[in-house]
Amino acid sequence: MPLDQGGLEILEAEECRSLLRSAVLGRVVFTDRALPAVQPVNFVLSDGDVIIRTGAGSKLAAAARGAIVAFEVDDFDTIARTGWSVVAIGPARTVTDPRELAALRRLPLRSWVPNARDHFIRIRPELLSGRRVPSPLPR
Repeated sequence: MPLDQGGLEILEAEECRSLLRSAVLGRVVFTDRALPAVQPVNFVLSDGDVIIRTGAGSKLAAAARGAIVAFEVDDFDTIARTGWSVVAIGPARTVTDPRELAALRRLPLRSWVPNARDHFIRIRPELLSGRRVPSPLPR
């Protein structure tokens, strides 16, 4: 596996997609009032796209309309000192088509927040990159 300049393994696109499919929590990076913002979200993948369910009046819903966003997932084992991180970058759009909304409502995506979350955002990954912290060598 190729390594970057810092010694991290560079993940192939298919492994990045597989790791995205294995996660349930991620972070969306977007712009809020001209400043970077990061919001943790639960999500699912549908046809290779990241699907997020949020409130219609949320900052994320307002900021993501047609914007380019970053979406990041990771997993780390602090004892073994290993882990991975995947970043997907692409346009985010509000889903408004009634047939598409009906299909998304059938996905296993339930908000962890108690108030209504009937607003769906679809992120189409156009750039996908990932890194893995390799297992440390035995000492």
